[in-house]
Amino acid sequence: MKRQRKPEWLKLKLSGTGQFASTKRLIAGYGLNTVCRSALCPNLHECWSSGTATFLLLGDSCTRSCRFCAVTTRQQPPLPDPEEPAKIAEAVKKMELKHVVLTSVTRDDLEDEGSAAWARTIAAVRQLNPQTTVECLIPDFRGKHDALDRVMSLKPDVLNHNIETVPSLYPAVRPEADYQQSLEVLRTAWSSYGLVSKSGLMVGMGEARDEVFAVLDDLSCHGCEHLTIGQYLQPSARHYPVQRYVHPEEFDEYREYARSCGFRTIQSGPYVRSSYHAADTVAEVSTVNN
Repeated sequence: MKRQRKPEWLKLKLSGTGQFASTKRLIAGYGLNTVCRSALCPNLHECWSSGTATFLLLGDSCTRSCRFCAVTTRQQPPLPDPEEPAKIAEAVKKMELKHVVLTSVTRDDLEDEGSAAWARTIAAVRQLNPQTTVECLIPDFRGKHDALDRVMSLKPDVLNHNIETVPSLYPAVRPEADYQQSLEVLRTAWSSYGLVSKSGLMVGMGEARDEVFAVLDDLSCHGCEHLTIGQYLQPSARHYPVQRYVHPEEFDEYREYARSCGFRTIQSGPYVRSSYHAADTVAEVSTVNN
């Protein structure tokens, strides 16, 4: 399938700041990975220029091969760096982050799915940065209760797990994951741990509008209160092709439907990604609680 030309609303205008370079140097200095770079996020320039980044735990290689994702795939990645939690905590302190988003590659090769490293990182960040709120964008941990408990029992301020796409597209773009299992992760966060839960999906992969509406219904029914919806962008020619570029008016339509479902925050637009304006979620929760 021939790659489509991007419409005008997908053409980013970049403006440089000195903070972009300092963020880049700091991350490189600690030898850390970010999903911004590993997943080729289109918002990297904006986020790094504002002095923030989403840290990628457990290395830069994933054991799964989702067809939409730019992260490198390896069946046997290197063992996690035992110093990574401390390095991330120190980087958060130097960046003076008020809200930090942690995510990770999926590590099906590890007995605990990498959950122990997750727990150590959350603890390290909080010990060194007690005023910083923590958002955890976790993989599904293959639904293992002990792995989920290891992270959820630490009560992150936001528990994020992406549904990614509509169930009919899972076999084509996310064959090693399970739609119902992802919903169950979100339900567990909400019903068993009382966590603020968040999820996100991409559009433009061949889904029908009614399928998107159905996913929003499912997320709402499983306790998810915060949502991101963005345009899928093909990372390379070997990845799943973009089926269409969704017009901004359709994103507005999804936002309105999500609002009718009761979602408390909704980021819906072409360049929205999981951690886009992530601090807004915490700010909204604080406003409601106060």
